Amino acid sequence: MDCIIGKTDSILLIGNDDLTASVALCLLNAGHKLCVYTENETTFTQLFKMHVASQKRNNYHISDLDALNVVNELPAQVKFNMVIALTPEDLEVKMDLIQKLGQVIDTDIPIAINSESISLDRLQSGCNHKIIGLNWTIPAHTTLFLEIITSEQSVDLAEELCQFAKANWGKDPLVVHSNGIRSRLISAMAREASFLVDNGYASVDDIDRACRNDAGYYLPFSGNCRYMDLMGTYAYGMVMKDLNPDLSKGQEIPEFFKQILESGGLGIANKRGFYSYSSASVNNWRRTMEEFSYQIQDIIQKYPFNY
Repeated sequence: MDCIIGKTDSILLIGNDDLTASVALCLLNAGHKLCVYTENETTFTQLFKMHVASQKRNNYHISDLDALNVVNELPAQVKFNMVIALTPEDLEVKMDLIQKLGQVIDTDIPIAINSESISLDRLQSGCNHKIIGLNWTIPAHTTLFLEIITSEQSVDLAEELCQFAKANWGKDPLVVHSNGIRSRLISAMAREASFLVDNGYASVDDIDRACRNDAGYYLPFSGNCRYMDLMGTYAYGMVMKDLNPDLSKGQEIPEFFKQILESGGLGIANKRGFYSYSSASVNNWRRTMEEFSYQIQDIIQKYPFNY
């Protein structure tokens, strides 16, 4: 089987948000020629420059920015080795884009698309191209996270991309079948946290301190399952036996969370979320998180997962 993509091969990246800008920098850092198709070229350029400035401030390698081309229309004929799409979590939007891409790219060119809650089998249905799920996290150019989702039609492709991303994109990727697992794990924790706040057991600040100062202290080193081994597997099993029946099984968004959403809270983007922010604090949080992302990357790389 020929390699799906080479170190300097061209990639078409599709998206409109901060994650797209961060993924673009990750791919440029790896040496790819990159074309970004975005509906808002001005916003993308601003976000991209912000991440480039972050790299400079933290004394990291600056990619070849001349290898980047930004366009606001999908090319009539796509001449790239791979397409990576970052789309809203909406089945209709994803299927529409896949259909459009199918008209302009050869069938041997894979389409990698993000999918947090929609199964890859649904996206692959009726499509002649190989579809693969590819979930990133911000900042994509510093974090090790990359979730590769495979269907029956793309098992070999997923394994090959996993090895390539590990060797060239600075990732420690995982491969899962049909559905992503990252969002399921985060959503389970978020549901229980929201239940505790909604029922007066804890405040938002309490939740954050409990997560950060216990599990957050070990998870960058170990992950969930080894963390339980280190702390005492049997003890965790006994706690789960008694505690699991009492955990939230809610199907709806908790009331206090609904109020945040109904009031238009977007988090740091508009200074309203679980916390309120001033303009100065927004800038401070962004800069602090930026510094942390580089520092934690260095720490995690000292303790690779398969130590």
